[in-house]
Amino acid sequence: MTQQSAEPKLTGVRNFRDVGGLPAAEGRRVRPGVLFRSGHLAHATAEDVEFLGGLGLHTVFDFRNAADQALEGPDARLPGVRNVNIPLTDPAEGAEFWRMVRDGDMAQLRRALSDGQAAGRMTASYRSIIRHRTGEHSRVLHAMAEDSLPALMHCAAGKDRAGLSVAVTLLAVGVDREAIEADYLTSNSPHRRYKVHRSEGAEGGLSPEVMELLAPLFDARPAYLAAAYDAIEETWGGVESYLGEGLKLADGTRERLRARLLED
Repeated sequence: MTQQSAEPKLTGVRNFRDVGGLPAAEGRRVRPGVLFRSGHLAHATAEDVEFLGGLGLHTVFDFRNAADQALEGPDARLPGVRNVNIPLTDPAEGAEFWRMVRDGDMAQLRRALSDGQAAGRMTASYRSIIRHRTGEHSRVLHAMAEDSLPALMHCAAGKDRAGLSVAVTLLAVGVDREAIEADYLTSNSPHRRYKVHRSEGAEGGLSPEVMELLAPLFDARPAYLAAAYDAIEETWGGVESYLGEGLKLADGTRERLRARLLED
């Protein structure tokens, strides 16, 4: 499957890419230059802002919550671009857990993350976002069907909340799961990955054992995306019911999305 040509060298923004080129139903492809994804824009350099500002963006969708924004900072402003914050997790949800990730000693990390617990937390999060954030995903899709493209979707790492939102968008316009997964797993490239933060003086620092314990939290794994699809099947019985009943997408809205997101 064909992704876009040479990627820009962004200094302060990780995991940026154009979703254009992914194959959709009836031999169509996602139109280049209309849907982008990335990690947060809080550390964007002046050169990054110049590049992003030249993409012709209408809207940046920021899926971080207030706690994320307090930790990383607000997005760099892109002239003439609307920034819409739609948190897909609550600030208090997991706040204690993420403090432990940054500050915890080895005993705490082992207790909380070993023996599959970290991966289990991620699959549960993906299921929860699909089941309980239908209103937010519906809002994003309806906005893009009307006037919000070209758009950039991001969260903190650009992997989980943005990854799910991109996946939902692609499902709505008929991109198959294999192509969605391939794009999702691209977030594992070393130059894309979120930079793990540990407090100065935290026991173990960023030692190999600590990084192994933390890896499931910062990996893009097929099992996580599969958990989201399972939640769709278990809750709505399939993608079509999820899109129609869960996200309230009428046929006309989906047709407008396809017209705006897919090549003719």
